[in-house]
Amino acid sequence: MSEDATAASATAEKQLPKDLAAEKGMVNVQIDGHWIQVPRGTRMIEAAKLASKEIPHYCYHPKLSSPGNCRMCLVQMGMPPRPAPGEDPIYGEDGFQEISWMPRPVIACANTVSENMGIRTTGELVEKTREGVMEFLLINHPLDCPICDQAGECKLQEFSVEHGRGNSRFQENKVKKPKNVDIGKNIRLDDERCIMCSRCIRFMDEVAEDPVLGFSQRGTHTSVTVHPGYRLDNNYSLNTADICPVGALTSNDFRFQMRVWFLKETKSIDLNCGTGANTTIWTRGNEIFRVTPRENSQVNSCWMPDSHRLAFKKIQEGTRLTSPLIKKNGPHQECSWSEALSTTSKGLKDRQPEEIAIIASARLSNEDLYLAKLIASALNTELLSIVPRIGESDGKLISADQNPNTTGAQLIWGQQNPAEQYPEIIEGIRSGKVKAVLTLQEDLLEQSGLTEQDLQNLEFLVSSHILTNRTAALSHVVLPGTSFAEKRATYVNVTGRLQRANQAILPPGHARDDWETLAQLATQLNSTIPLYSSVDQVLDSISTDIEEFAEQSFNTIGDLGAQITETGITIPLLEQEKTRKAAGIIVG
Repeated sequence: MSEDATAASATAEKQLPKDLAAEKGMVNVQIDGHWIQVPRGTRMIEAAKLASKEIPHYCYHPKLSSPGNCRMCLVQMGMPPRPAPGEDPIYGEDGFQEISWMPRPVIACANTVSENMGIRTTGELVEKTREGVMEFLLINHPLDCPICDQAGECKLQEFSVEHGRGNSRFQENKVKKPKNVDIGKNIRLDDERCIMCSRCIRFMDEVAEDPVLGFSQRGTHTSVTVHPGYRLDNNYSLNTADICPVGALTSNDFRFQMRVWFLKETKSIDLNCGTGANTTIWTRGNEIFRVTPRENSQVNSCWMPDSHRLAFKKIQEGTRLTSPLIKKNGPHQECSWSEALSTTSKGLKDRQPEEIAIIASARLSNEDLYLAKLIASALNTELLSIVPRIGESDGKLISADQNPNTTGAQLIWGQQNPAEQYPEIIEGIRSGKVKAVLTLQEDLLEQSGLTEQDLQNLEFLVSSHILTNRTAALSHVVLPGTSFAEKRATYVNVTGRLQRANQAILPPGHARDDWETLAQLATQLNSTIPLYSSVDQVLDSISTDIEEFAEQSFNTIGDLGAQITETGITIPLLEQEKTRKAAGIIVG
């Protein structure tokens, strides 16, 4: 070995753990006796999480600022003793300095780690302080767990068992606070349960940017309240119920409806606009009881709009289409799927290609849109379009594109503007040039400018939808489809992220998933088109034919989706969050 190599080897051998960590922008931290490396500037509570150690907390939330006011996250901290002037630090054989432990605890949510720091998440000091904090939190708290809507999700309940004393020494009368207070159209406040964590206040200030909540009074009489003359009517208000660690804030929609331990959770996505917020659908039997946001820092952070989460109600209002219908001598009559599809196939084949139009919806999945394209090819028609829905962004999570899958239509149809043919189709229907229309998940009288007379003049109209509507009433054939909660499918959001929806409930009656209907119709129109037997096979064909979808499957997409293209579009709330994270306000 050369002298240079020997010198380099000797230098490497002398490098201390702190130097090796510093080269990577990390620091060494001892957590409950074990050394780990974490990024410089990490908060203690997050460092403990990396070491698989849970630190109980109430006020802390990684997407909000850290006020450190609940004190539940107290831990014991230690640092090496400061050497006397002129002396060098003393390192042990393991390369670390001996830790001197502080006699008082510190909060883990707001303090960051440093080199050679020690953290104890257990031990007599920590356990006694947590018992004390928990005892104070429970002093005025009502003993109504059996009837509290938060039961099953209550962190106060959980931590009181894990870290509480097991009995109360409080002998005085509890302070009574307001109960069942109407503070907004979607939210109720039971202030007697509030533990003053301030999560709701900080969310409204920092994320919703509508600071209508605050604390009033002092001491044990402190109450969370709405500022005089205001109400909690913001379109993001239900997020405060999600992050409330106790039962102080509850949803009017879900209040006293169902115990959460009876509900099944299904991971899915929101289809009310192009953002595609990640969601959890909560069901029992074949009924949806609530929809809540699911964390995905690339799409919706931890939040979603109230209007979107409550949209599930329209699929349970009794206006669903449940069986195929054919118009025979006037009124519609129920029929079999085979009769409905054969009638549809014959009615479309009897027309010339230029007389046929297909109006699909960008609310359809990638699989549905792919099959719609195959049907257009089988009929040799170029009149294939989606219905454009462009509104206004709310500057947070609601996209200007009101369709959830416009990007998917662009990629699968190979068109920058998949609505390009829409004006020509509408004009063709009005003029009589278009004689047959297949419309998929769209009510043509909703926003196209067409009249009932325009549709009555068509020789053949087939509509697929989930709800009864005016277009269905005028259709020769009606094909019942499935809602967002009844589909296993994929979508591409406005930023180019491929995401999957999962089936949470079964469709009503004889309604079918759209891909199945379209697959059978495509095969009947052209026998060379294979009859797909599963939605996975349709996605396999997409991944083979469309470059952006290459090697993608339901398994590879995962719960958080996969970025398959770049659109240049950003989600405003995430950009705001990045700014706050860069400033050190939140962990993110």
